Amino acid sequence: MIHPIVKYGDAVLEKPTPLVEKFDEELRILTDDMFESMYAAHGVGLAATQIGISLRLAVVDVSSGKNPEARIVLANPEVIHSEGEQREEEGCLSLPNFRGNVMRPMFVTVRAQDVTGQTFEMKGEQLLARAFCHEIDHLDGILFIQHLSMLKRDLIRRKVRKLRKAGEW
Repeated sequence: MIHPIVKYGDAVLEKPTPLVEKFDEELRILTDDMFESMYAAHGVGLAATQIGISLRLAVVDVSSGKNPEARIVLANPEVIHSEGEQREEEGCLSLPNFRGNVMRPMFVTVRAQDVTGQTFEMKGEQLLARAFCHEIDHLDGILFIQHLSMLKRDLIRRKVRKLRKAGEW
């Protein structure tokens, strides 16, 4: 089932999420729905908060659905190591049509649980490292615009207010 993407301004996006505690059929269905919703929105990552669910859960697929083996479920993820730097343009499904250059680590290692509750560690570099960091930020209540300059962030906020006032947000 495809869920609508929650947009910037919704309180669920700005609150840290509680841990996933139940690894059951309901969680498996939710992760399948999250992948489907992410692909429909043309994203490479999606946090549960972005579909209005406050849960420490995200999905990532930097192949955009082209490689089924690239599907990654991150329950209760944390970055345990990072190194290097990359500054690239980043966007967010919850802030459609807004982009900004964000500094992220070039390499990260995450520890998380899969959909069955098995703990694993995974290394990511470049886009995968960026996606891991972006989605974990969501689970901590942080949006990519918080990594932008105050000026750029305020510009985006003003544009969103205008769009909201016009009924287009």
